[in-house]
Amino acid sequence: MASCEDEVMRIGKKFEKMIQGTKSMDSALELLDALSSLPINVNVLTKTRIGMTVNDLRKKSTDEHVSKRAKNLIKEWKTLLENKNHKGNGTSNDVMPRTDSASSNLSEDSTSRSAAQHSISTANHSAPPPAPTRQFLNDEMRNKCIQMLLNALQSKELPDGTHDPEELAVKIEKKLFEVHRGTGDKYRSAVRSRVFNLRDKKNAALRENVLTGVVTPAKFAVMTSEEMASDEMRSQREKFTKQAIEEHQMSVQEGTPSDMFKCGKCGKKNCTYTQVQTRSADEPMTTFVFCRECGNRWKFC
Repeated sequence: MASCEDEVMRIGKKFEKMIQGTKSMDSALELLDALSSLPINVNVLTKTRIGMTVNDLRKKSTDEHVSKRAKNLIKEWKTLLENKNHKGNGTSNDVMPRTDSASSNLSEDSTSRSAAQHSISTANHSAPPPAPTRQFLNDEMRNKCIQMLLNALQSKELPDGTHDPEELAVKIEKKLFEVHRGTGDKYRSAVRSRVFNLRDKKNAALRENVLTGVVTPAKFAVMTSEEMASDEMRSQREKFTKQAIEEHQMSVQEGTPSDMFKCGKCGKKNCTYTQVQTRSADEPMTTFVFCRECGNRWKFC
């Protein structure tokens, strides 16, 4: 199994290609999430200089979600470096060389962020600031995943009747760990999928249902992408699926042989056709045509 440092280097090389324009940024968000789930320490940050790479990616990307995710990740690492410095283990130059330019970006908006955190209400209906990373288990990977789930649960205002978000995050992760029998690729992918859906602005109902217990942690951990999808997305999927099934069923019927239709693919007139009322009764019927020569299918009203 690749070490944490090797994995960071591998991801960093992909980011460099994206920054140089030789690789698409489509997978940037997924790679940032993967990076976030790794047990990165000060030593890894120093050796890989991943902080500078992610900062360059943040500047280069035009995707708001990628930029925001990169910025949050950089802030986490900055906190890690500051904690190291506070323990008297040397200056920031000793911990991470060549970070003068990165440090200015890392500290961006730190003052306003601190003030905003102090102004947030502690009432149940208010959204608390992201919880500081803490040790839930003696496993850095699982701790990181629990923290990601917790941050997603607390990403917006908490509804009335909310259960303890920390307890929910622990239970969700535990079930995911049991289902996938470890912290392999499927486990990490499942965690990222749930974090994404909890943060989806168009799917606020899912997060609220998990927080209030309508959807239990055990159920949430095994939900499919279709089950987690927003009502809008689910409705679209059902519509497309229904349409595809109906058209397939209608078009494969034996039909009536006819030479009235000329196939646009092979030019022959050896066809069968079926007419079905697919819309309202006062509208024309839909004709499905099948070419018995080449298998081409088409329809018209």
